[in-house]
Amino acid sequence: MNAVSIVLITKDAALSLEKCLNTLQKFDDVTIYDNGSTDETIAIAESFKNVTVHNGPFLGFGKSKAHAATLAKNDWIFSLDSDEPMSPELVDELLSMPLDPNCVYQVRRDNYYHDKHIKCCGWYPEVIVRLYNRTMTNYDDAMVHEKVDEKSLQVKKLSHPIMHFSFYSVADFLNKIQKYSEIYANDHQGKKSASITKAILRGKSMFFKSYLIKGGWKCGFEGFVISFFAGLGTTVKYLKLREKNLYHSEH
Repeated sequence: MNAVSIVLITKDAALSLEKCLNTLQKFDDVTIYDNGSTDETIAIAESFKNVTVHNGPFLGFGKSKAHAATLAKNDWIFSLDSDEPMSPELVDELLSMPLDPNCVYQVRRDNYYHDKHIKCCGWYPEVIVRLYNRTMTNYDDAMVHEKVDEKSLQVKKLSHPIMHFSFYSVADFLNKIQKYSEIYANDHQGKKSASITKAILRGKSMFFKSYLIKGGWKCGFEGFVISFFAGLGTTVKYLKLREKNLYHSEH
């Protein structure tokens, strides 16, 4: 069997972590880098024999995932989020397929809202590089929207998906907007301009792109909610950046 480490970063992931870890029990090493959870995340993780938990500060998504990969037992790293259970077929594929260190591997991610597989709003098909050899590459330093640095490596596709259960309610969208907009504004403060006009226009553009161009209207209630919060999230991050730029310039 291939020696593949599954690597996760966590923070208060108790609601989703057990479901995810249950799908990973065939792997000899699941490495978790936890960023100060105050719920049952650590207890859940430590109840699995193949899981090792490390604790440390959140460094931004890119740097945190890159650091977490250095803590794993194996050089082959599959990066996973706590709300991403792995399909049984993908588990078997990862453990048995020939792996080339000169390649990085894309996986299809099937996104769900209210346990409904969403195939609109640009959510499907989504492919993302998640499997790589850490002796050849690692994650970039991006605070958000991090990705594996493909360098000059060949990109291959895995045959089976992971599932992504990130949103069960409107509140989940609001929580994610709050988290990601704050990171965005802090990361770009004093480096990028923002205005009320930009916040409004970028938000409207994002909503119409998701709802009309990418077919959100075909998905009923779920499609509207996803598109609405895509637009709202864009508006909020520019408003927060404008606020921080104003405060920064005054002090």
